Amino acid sequence: MPPVSEAPFFAVIPGAQVHQVLEGRHEEVVRIVEAAYRLHGSGDTVNPPSYFLRFPDRPDSRIIALPASLGGTGGDRVDGLKWISSFPRNVAAGIPRASAVLILNDPDTGYPLACLESSIISAARTAASAALAADVLGGARGQRPRRIGFFGTGLIARYIHQYLAGTGWTFDEVGVHDLSAEHAEGFAGYLEQSGASGRVTVHDTAEALVRDSDLVVFATVAGTPHVTEPDWFAHHPLVLHVSLRDLAPEVLLSGANYVDDVDHCLKAQTSPHLAEQLTGGREFLDGTLHDVLAGKAEVPDDRPVFFSPFGLGVLDLAVGKHVYDTLLASGELAVQEGFFHEMRRYG
Repeated sequence: MPPVSEAPFFAVIPGAQVHQVLEGRHEEVVRIVEAAYRLHGSGDTVNPPSYFLRFPDRPDSRIIALPASLGGTGGDRVDGLKWISSFPRNVAAGIPRASAVLILNDPDTGYPLACLESSIISAARTAASAALAADVLGGARGQRPRRIGFFGTGLIARYIHQYLAGTGWTFDEVGVHDLSAEHAEGFAGYLEQSGASGRVTVHDTAEALVRDSDLVVFATVAGTPHVTEPDWFAHHPLVLHVSLRDLAPEVLLSGANYVDDVDHCLKAQTSPHLAEQLTGGREFLDGTLHDVLAGKAEVPDDRPVFFSPFGLGVLDLAVGKHVYDTLLASGELAVQEGFFHEMRRYG
């Protein structure tokens, strides 16, 4: 490690600056996420298990710590921690369910470099991951689906739609379903105002949405499986199972299954974890997204295809480091003067 010639500095990056850097740069963010997946697949990351802080008096809420280290060359290396909360009751109070911060650490000194508002980063990396998976898995099947259905209509669904549209996807039909009719209508209104391609339909039932969609996006807050009928997927759609706990094991076992990281995804009572418990093994998995990217796994077209991403901390680091570097280069980084106070060993 080179000698430290001056005290490190620490920056605070608010959501407005994060939005400024990422807005409209969908293809760039997808490339950043793909590069992080490739680094992870090659073993050039550290991504320990996430830690769940749960509350006996608030069983529907949680805060998750995702520590990670992203390898690479030169200035791309970074360590850090994502700290993200999910409090579903926030929605009734008129504020978003999830909130988050991301801490970036210097890999040479360990000193924290910055604290970033990270709900936008989390949504962007999730949406970029979904768009990448749709492109890679759908492309491997020979063509892009023309009918999409959104089950769940919150922030993540909106970002996934934006990232699909921002990377060239168009649709003939867009379906919407939510347990809240108000939220479903609100999302349909957003789609129409955004100029989304295709006819927008609000479906009264989950079955109708799934059967009428060739690309299905699950972006709910479900804690246990609620979609239990494999027959709904008999037309072999591509399913982005982003919320991880919507599908019964029997549904997953009816198709081909891909995850972002096997060990991470098969825990915490996710649908793939339940499928592992039901079958007694992991043979039902057909590979990871990196396996498909690297040509190590094929994608069938004669059964449904499910992508169930747990969400890796290295993706947040990659996008967060991009935001940090962009603001540093532009001179817009808000440095907190004197943040580190005791910098002399003996005072």
